[in-house]
Amino acid sequence: MPEVYKQSFKQNYTDNVELSIFNCGIERCAAGHTWGPGIRDHYLIHLVLSGKGTFRIGDTVFQLQAGDIFLIKPSQLCTYAADPDDPWEYSWVGFNGAVANKLVTKLPFSDTAPVHHARNPEELRNVLASIYQSRGMELQSEIAMVGYLYLFIAALMRENSDGDSHNASSSSQYVLNAIKFIQFNFSHDISIDDVAKSVGVSRSHLYRVFMSNVGKSPIDYLTEYRINEACNLLRSSRLSIAEVATSVGFFDQFYFSRVFKKAVGVPPSRYVSALEKGTLTGPDARI
Repeated sequence: MPEVYKQSFKQNYTDNVELSIFNCGIERCAAGHTWGPGIRDHYLIHLVLSGKGTFRIGDTVFQLQAGDIFLIKPSQLCTYAADPDDPWEYSWVGFNGAVANKLVTKLPFSDTAPVHHARNPEELRNVLASIYQSRGMELQSEIAMVGYLYLFIAALMRENSDGDSHNASSSSQYVLNAIKFIQFNFSHDISIDDVAKSVGVSRSHLYRVFMSNVGKSPIDYLTEYRINEACNLLRSSRLSIAEVATSVGFFDQFYFSRVFKKAVGVPPSRYVSALEKGTLTGPDARI
């Protein structure tokens, strides 16, 4: 076994409240080397590179080896120790911040399963190495480190995918991703083919999961979203009909007016007055 070593970096202060790196590094531990029992005040993720060790939370002990990743949450009492015969080498990153908890919920861990065996450990190893290599107290170093941390979290999110595009949870996720794409891009000249491509499924599969989860087709959802946004603009701005149409992704004012009237019951030119009079009668008069 090569000589033990530890290379680490600790951030003493940061202005980044959204996501901050507390520490990072790589260590080849001595036989039996133990941390804990104790708690951390931040999230801490280790990737086992080689060798073996144990990770204990409460009464549960996990036997770990190369390719395993384990998560420690803030204020979680734990102990981890290198194997006495084949001590481990691991990389780690500790972080916290306003979005940390939300991001961690998307990772392949749970309270009962804080350990995950990586499908692509080399990618995770390389990104962790990049975090450490970018270390420094300067602002540009901190930004680079956090940037690589986001890439590490993204790689772990991909680990969380079960690869089954037809089960219920995946189906719901495709719909959520499609809705996010629509909400960010509705004002552009996008098609349902663009939406399907953005979430990595065919147009026909997107149609099926939308009908199953939302009860309407993707094009109906996109149109309804655009019309809702148009109603908001008509109520709250002094934009012309043509300007409203362009702002919500309709680049033909007359086509916009036809679609709007079909959805709301009146043309956009009469929408505000009809709303004030309470005379809307269209299928989406509630808009």
